[in-house]
Amino acid sequence: MATKQKILIVDDDSNIAELISLYLTKECFDTKIVEDGEEALIAFKEFSPDLILLDLMLPGIDGYEVCREIRKTSNIPIIMLSAKGEIFDKVLGLELGADDYMIKPFDSKELVARVKAILRRYKNTSVTQQTTNTPANIAPKSDYVEYPDLLINLTNYSVTYKGKNIDIPPKELELLYFLASSPNQVFTREQLLDHIWGYEYLGDTRTVDVHVKRIREKINDHDSWALATVWGIGYKFETR
Repeated sequence: MATKQKILIVDDDSNIAELISLYLTKECFDTKIVEDGEEALIAFKEFSPDLILLDLMLPGIDGYEVCREIRKTSNIPIIMLSAKGEIFDKVLGLELGADDYMIKPFDSKELVARVKAILRRYKNTSVTQQTTNTPANIAPKSDYVEYPDLLINLTNYSVTYKGKNIDIPPKELELLYFLASSPNQVFTREQLLDHIWGYEYLGDTRTVDVHVKRIREKINDHDSWALATVWGIGYKFETR
């Protein structure tokens, strides 16, 4: 029998938490509910969840701080839940490392669909990353793009920059790979949302800006190439 995937639900509204738990349990997930930030950090270590549903407005330590602490040690998927629908709040949540952001009230079926979609992507990433120990004399078949001082490998979800492996989340890697695969081609934010996040993600175009900003924090422009902004349109991977 397959082991159930575990979902940690962090919400001080017991009615919402119980409803989410009910829907997820019906989909054969194992759930645990905690009501504040301190409990969430303890449960993260003891329950070892596969994904966290994290409310932002919590007593004591808020959801932003919980996310920040977890991201110091783990890339576990996090979906933030909040009644705060301002762009600033969404962008802040994504910059702290959340994988998705849902505004209350939300449809429970949509939440379950997003949970499944993110877990699928995370599982696929984990599996491919386990193939990185291939002997050097055996060249695996790879989907990759290579430029001076930059190698982006979609087969094992790795990025090598100036000879060093870069720790980069799956969505950032997929975005960088997509742009670098079509050098000098301009893509709108809407096109990038559609290609990278697909129909399962109902976000806004600022999501793309946040991920590009994160990539630039890890990878600087090169004399031969750059991740360029095309003002008023979108982005391109520019070669020189």
